[in-house]
Amino acid sequence: MSAQAKVPFTVKGRHVLFGVVGFFAVVIALDSLFVTWAVQTFPGEVSTRAYEDGLAYNRTLAARQEQKALGWTAKVLQGAQPGAVRVAFAGPSGETLDGLAVKAAFTRPATDEGGREAALRNSGGGTYTGQVPLEAGAWDVKLTAADKTGRVFEAERRLVWR
Repeated sequence: MSAQAKVPFTVKGRHVLFGVVGFFAVVIALDSLFVTWAVQTFPGEVSTRAYEDGLAYNRTLAARQEQKALGWTAKVLQGAQPGAVRVAFAGPSGETLDGLAVKAAFTRPATDEGGREAALRNSGGGTYTGQVPLEAGAWDVKLTAADKTGRVFEAERRLVWR
């Protein structure tokens, strides 16, 4: 019986070539997958009316100045159930604001799907309550309150129900 000597493994040019090509194939495949997921989950637009919003920007700034001059504040409290919300409005000197028409618009922070709107009812003492059927998770609520003279106050808050 003749014993064959074991030849030690040596790295040859083709091993290096396969290693480099394999490495870049994995990197390119993963990058392609991540880019596809990113494009499918976020369309890239913040506003569907960006041009019109830009033209109306001076009016938006004027409305914000008018709202700031009102001195109103809104304290938003979320209920235990998703979609349950209570808002307390106060004037510049802390007086409660009754007789407002209050609307709440709920939207998801990352998508336009599932948005809901509701009118909040006056519970007395400047407090307005409402319940909208929502799923648990993060929601942005935009509150719009108007008094009988036409003065408008807007507030936005992020609420999270678990």
